[in-house]
Amino acid sequence: MEYITPGKMRQIDRRTQEEFGIPADILMENAGRAVFQSAMEMLSEKQEKKVTVICGRGNNGGDGFVAARHLMNNGIDVSIFLVAVVRELRGEAEANYHRAEKVANTMGKVIEALNEENLSSFEDKLEGTSTARTGFSESFISWIMLFSGSLTSLASPVPNIPSTIKDVPSGLDAANGNVRGVCIKATKTVTFARPKTGFIGNGKYTGETITADISIPRALLNS
Repeated sequence: MEYITPGKMRQIDRRTQEEFGIPADILMENAGRAVFQSAMEMLSEKQEKKVTVICGRGNNGGDGFVAARHLMNNGIDVSIFLVAVVRELRGEAEANYHRAEKVANTMGKVIEALNEENLSSFEDKLEGTSTARTGFSESFISWIMLFSGSLTSLASPVPNIPSTIKDVPSGLDAANGNVRGVCIKATKTVTFARPKTGFIGNGKYTGETITADISIPRALLNS
C-alpha cells in the first residue's frame, strides 16, 4: 500500500485544479459522495437509520454537507451541526452548506450552527478535554456518527457509537501519526486518493480504512 504525506496531497490537490481543470467543487462532491456511500453501508446493518453529521468551517466541513445532502435525499433521518459561525464559511464549503440547508428545509429541518455567544462557550468547554493539544477548535475535521439515541457529547473523545470519519480522525497527526492529547476512534475512515502516512500503525484510531477515488489524476499520484 502506498501512503502520502498531507503536504504532498495538498500540492496534488492544487495541481489537479490548476493543471487538469478539475474544480474544487467536483472534488468536494466526489469526496462527500464517498463518505455518504460508506455511511449507507453502515446503515444497512441498523434498524434505526439516523445520522448526525458534524461539520467544521473548512473544506472538510464542505464534504460533510455534501454527504448530509445525499443521505437526506436517500430518506435518512439526518441531523447536521456546524461547529462554526455561518459567516465564517467560504467558497465551496459555503456553497454546499446552502445546498444542504435547502434540502433540510424541505424536510422541516435546519442546520444547527453556533453563534458568536455559544461559539465561545463551546470552545471553552472543549478546552477541558485537551483541545488545545488536539487542534479540535482549529479545524473540527468533519466526522459522521451513526447513532440510535441522542447525540453523544461533542467533547467525548471516544463516542460509544459506530462512526465514519472523513479523511483523518480528529486528533491524529496525518503526517507522523502522533496523537495530540485526545483522538477520535473511528469504526471506518474514508480517506481520499491515498492513505496518509500518519495512518501507519494507527489502526486503533482509523478503524477500517477505505481509500476513495475523487478524480485525482493518476499521473499526479504517481509523480
